Amino acid sequence: MRVEIWSDIACPWCYIGKARFEKGLAEFAHRDEVEVVHRSFELDPSRAKGDTALVIDMLAEKYGRSREEAAAMEANVAANAQSEGLGYRTEGRDHGNTFDIHRLLHLAKARGRQDQLLTLAYRANFAEERSVFDGEVLVALAEEAGLDADEARAVLADPEAYADDVRTDEREAAELGANAVPFFVFDRRYGISGGQPSEVFVQALEQAWKDRPATALTTVGNDAAACGSDGACEVPQG
Repeated sequence: MRVEIWSDIACPWCYIGKARFEKGLAEFAHRDEVEVVHRSFELDPSRAKGDTALVIDMLAEKYGRSREEAAAMEANVAANAQSEGLGYRTEGRDHGNTFDIHRLLHLAKARGRQDQLLTLAYRANFAEERSVFDGEVLVALAEEAGLDADEARAVLADPEAYADDVRTDEREAAELGANAVPFFVFDRRYGISGGQPSEVFVQALEQAWKDRPATALTTVGNDAAACGSDGACEVPQG
């Protein structure tokens, strides 16, 4: 069975959702027969490469909030991340265009190291003092994930390398009706939107496994917190 996950490294709910999905997958009896493929989805594709801003400032501008209110939003998301055992810095993180990261993730997919690179990139972006919008940081992360540093650097230097793969992923997301991430698709049967609890993922895995062959995509569970195509990320209230 194949599970495809559309996500963006800039999306905190993708970071949290990945951890929750992995908890659900660990409980699934047929977990060793599940192929997980990460797909590209850009939250802020119109932002120019190299144009970065502090996350707190970006949130304040996007939502028309004060910096204090934006910081409180980040603290709420951080509490959700920390409840899953994830590190999360609420100060000093930056936000920018993620197209190069997605291209590098496609290189990692071709070399069988996609999940390793994605995990490291999430950790660098949300938990560590490392900017994933810096090319040399990306090369270092690629090397840590088991990729050749020179090959990673060459991909980043060529703006067309794996660009079509990123655009194909984004086109497929639109065709499936995904307008927010994370978006999980199980054997092109069932879809889950947002960073759902792990038990929802267990339910979807079991249902998709049982209900072969594929039928039309069916949404499982209610919508949960997610990041939309306009770059906005929901924050749960309370």
